[in-house]
Amino acid sequence: MAQLIRKEDALEYHAKGRPGKIEVVPTKETKTQRDLALAYSPGVAEPCLDIAANPEDVYKYTAKGNLVAVISNGTAVLGLGNIGPLASKPVMEGKGLLFKIYADIDVFDIELDVTNPDEFVKVVKALEPTFGGINLEDIKAPECFEIETRLKKELSIPIMHDDQHGTAIISGAALINALDIVGKNIADVKIVISGAGASAISCCKIYLKLGANVANMYMFDSKGLIVSSRTDLDEHKKQFAQNIEEISLQEAMQGADVFIGLSKGNVVSQDMVKGMGDKPIVFALANPDPEITYDAALEARPDVIMATGRSDYPNQVNNVLGFPYIFRGALDVRASAINEDMKLAAVHALAALAREPVPELVNVAYNNISLQYGPLYIIPKPMDPRLLVTVSMAVAKAAMESGVARQPIKDWDAYEADLYRRLGSDDMLLRHVINKAKQSPKRVVFSESENLKILKAVQIAKDEGIAIPILLGNEARIKALIKDNNLHLEGVEIIDPKSDGEEATRAIYGADFFEKRQRRGVNLYEAKKTMRERPYYGCMMVNRGQADAMVSGLTRKYPDTIRPALEIIGMEKNAGRVAGLYIMLTKKGPLFFADTTLNFNPTEDELVEITLLTAKAVEHFNIKPRIAMLSYSNFGSSPSPEALRVSNAVARIKASHPELVIDGEVQAGVAFNKDLLRENYPFSDLVNDPPNVLIFPNLAAGNIAYHLLQEVGGAEAIGPILLGLRKPVYVLQLGSSVRQIVNIIAMAVMEAQVKGG
Repeated sequence: MAQLIRKEDALEYHAKGRPGKIEVVPTKETKTQRDLALAYSPGVAEPCLDIAANPEDVYKYTAKGNLVAVISNGTAVLGLGNIGPLASKPVMEGKGLLFKIYADIDVFDIELDVTNPDEFVKVVKALEPTFGGINLEDIKAPECFEIETRLKKELSIPIMHDDQHGTAIISGAALINALDIVGKNIADVKIVISGAGASAISCCKIYLKLGANVANMYMFDSKGLIVSSRTDLDEHKKQFAQNIEEISLQEAMQGADVFIGLSKGNVVSQDMVKGMGDKPIVFALANPDPEITYDAALEARPDVIMATGRSDYPNQVNNVLGFPYIFRGALDVRASAINEDMKLAAVHALAALAREPVPELVNVAYNNISLQYGPLYIIPKPMDPRLLVTVSMAVAKAAMESGVARQPIKDWDAYEADLYRRLGSDDMLLRHVINKAKQSPKRVVFSESENLKILKAVQIAKDEGIAIPILLGNEARIKALIKDNNLHLEGVEIIDPKSDGEEATRAIYGADFFEKRQRRGVNLYEAKKTMRERPYYGCMMVNRGQADAMVSGLTRKYPDTIRPALEIIGMEKNAGRVAGLYIMLTKKGPLFFADTTLNFNPTEDELVEITLLTAKAVEHFNIKPRIAMLSYSNFGSSPSPEALRVSNAVARIKASHPELVIDGEVQAGVAFNKDLLRENYPFSDLVNDPPNVLIFPNLAAGNIAYHLLQEVGGAEAIGPILLGLRKPVYVLQLGSSVRQIVNIIAMAVMEAQVKGG
């Protein structure tokens, strides 16, 4: 299913908060006058003098070694054409974003108001001292060929025009595997190419490097087959000119083994595909409309191996599989160029990775029980966390072996560990949750559906396939909000618990509630009346299985939302406690905080229960919990009852669950200071790796900590997540953003999947 992106959503995303998608963040201390004196004058003179004496020290004292320029003149932007440098800026910022999130590479995007290759080259050459690498982007052919060739000759840093080489590298890996699956030799196959622009030329050049025979390659541009008798061919097209009479694309496709499409949509018919050879390979890579659709190709030839540029079908040829990791490997060895050996190393690394068993994390992300090497999986998926390590290391090795590495890697194990650290896990966790939710969407009831934020979040959850929403509230008000804000929620169920039409349901729900609460101060009349309140009505829907989860609390006090859940749904089997968990997404990865919302001063028994509930929840995210039970003292340094309560809880958990990594009582600062722990408390379970779960000794500490980390530390908070309830009910923070609500919806769906709701 194609992803629906509304114009309003796209514009709001780019404009909200701080406009744009990237910013510059200091990496050194800047708090005091001394800090500033070191950062600038007079302290900055010292690294300047060292660099003047030894230019290589620029990599030691500045960001050059991890800084790439994404440079365009806007002459061939995506499918938008020549829209100019200013209009290309959102795309270049987006490219910078992909560099950062996939390979931890910093980027300055640079949009040049020049179209003449001489001027373009002159400007970029002048920028060489600033950058460790140059990613050329969205420059039209044939100028892009000249620009890249000249810059590679005249500069001594890695240069790559991704539009040329990115698609070539990814499709090259896909072609290796597709031919392997059908049992054909690349030297023997007939290849038909629709398109003769930068991407098509580069793809064909890399296929030649992989062993293809130019005599078997039939390339078509907008004027027809490229043949040697034509007088309008540039030097790049001439390499692929056939010495035959001109024939049509349909005629060329007869008996062809491979079709490569890098032109425009719908230029290939089903009859053309039917006329191809045995077990044909079709890469229809035009975007957003391929040369022939996936379904049409499969209908014409069930034996076809098909790839497109789209994410909604198998075998997406996506440049993000290549450029972040190619530059990562090149930068890490200070390569003077990105050469053919490095590109081919990336091709073979990608092809080899697709043949390995696929991690469960990737299967979950793509709603697949078991991705495995074959016609539907010939290249890795973009969210495969192994890409950074696999491709970057292959590229770095190729740079060293081909003699362009100026700082060879000596310890490959340490380099691999460093790459894994760059991956982080905060974004991965959120992606895991959302993609897990998409795997089996559940019915989520919203008790505050007369709120625009809720409706916007519901729109995203519906469009993304995260949840099946049910809206509670006044139907006329909800529909007016939907219409006034151009939302598309047709078909979403709306229920007004106060309406006359719900009287029979209220009676059933009220009787059920009365049975639960009749000896706790509630009479039958009050029970039925209570069902007019949306939080109670929603909880009863979940309790009776008419919804799988509830999201509430955006405009209500926390106790008013949690009370119906406790009274109606109650605790899960064997749970003696309900606790509140927050996930804090930090730059160093996710941290899990408990209890932050419910238990004021937990007893020793309650601390044990809270900790075990939290550990179980963390494991659902495919993360091994490393637990620090916090206090104001360290490992018995204080004999106070408060400290002993925590210490005793740790001892009990260690005895009953020896598989858990847990320690305490410990101060928060000590728990995260590896050197201090190793020096003073070498016995600690946390001495090698910092904790990712923090259990607080009381509600005040936990609540204060998560608020401070969120507002002052810049962490993103997901929660609160209620642990120990029989079925999922999620209570939003007051003032939650649309993004936070969507995250909570995904969490609710994932829990409903686990609990069989």
